[in-house]
Amino acid sequence: MLNDHPPVWPLTDLVIFDCDSTLSRVEGINELARLTGTTTDVAALTQRAMNGEVPLESVYAYRLRTSNPTQAQVSHLRRVYRENVITDAREVVTALQDLGCKVFIVSGGLYDPVRDFGVWLDIPRDHIYAVDMEYDQLAGRWWRYWEQPGGQNPNANYLAVKSSPLTATGGKRVLIERIRGRFPGRAMLVGDGMSDLEAQSEVDLFVGFGGVVYREQVAERAPIYIKTPHLSPILSLALARLANVAQWRYLFDEGLERIERGEVNFHDFAVREMFLAAIRR
Repeated sequence: MLNDHPPVWPLTDLVIFDCDSTLSRVEGINELARLTGTTTDVAALTQRAMNGEVPLESVYAYRLRTSNPTQAQVSHLRRVYRENVITDAREVVTALQDLGCKVFIVSGGLYDPVRDFGVWLDIPRDHIYAVDMEYDQLAGRWWRYWEQPGGQNPNANYLAVKSSPLTATGGKRVLIERIRGRFPGRAMLVGDGMSDLEAQSEVDLFVGFGGVVYREQVAERAPIYIKTPHLSPILSLALARLANVAQWRYLFDEGLERIERGEVNFHDFAVREMFLAAIRR
């Protein structure tokens, strides 16, 4: 008797990551609040927004007005993101791109530090989307331009956020739709918050990431949910039936082992079995 055709797990062409609490262990806006002594107010609002309890647009600008960071403090986030990078994030990003995936960041974080962090991860600059902001350059001794590195006033305070879909509920859906209009293929989104979960309609597979922060709604509603503070399972989920993963075999196998050990939840057990059958064929 002939066996049925073996199951097929489709290859992913685009992998879109959130940044805060996904590629890095910090929430940038909370770090700014820590630097400015406004942690209590800002962190609580961030948690409520990420859990979907309040609309993002109702708290986004308010949090920045409350913390009122300087340009130097925002620039400091670049180092904070790197120092708190998820252990295997750089390897996973590099491996995905080496093996033919296009990698993106779509983040509600601030553009300058997110862009710098993404470029450090070797993600192309034009594949990084975040929120740009304006500064009040007439702060401190602003006229002493010769003392200002790069002609930028480090004491300039937050003035406003520039118009961006990413400051409002549903904004990630808008950006991902634009990305997919430019880059065809099967897309995966990886993120920790409700803004990521809400965007799953624009991708072929949403993978919730709980390796930094557990969010109940994301854990319960994500088709696949990573519980471990590692991103190696993404490589296996994206490229399950790729025959030759070359020098990245160790990372591919590590991700698969984490899946088999139960560090990754599948909402549908049958989907898990299909994935494992496809990867073992």
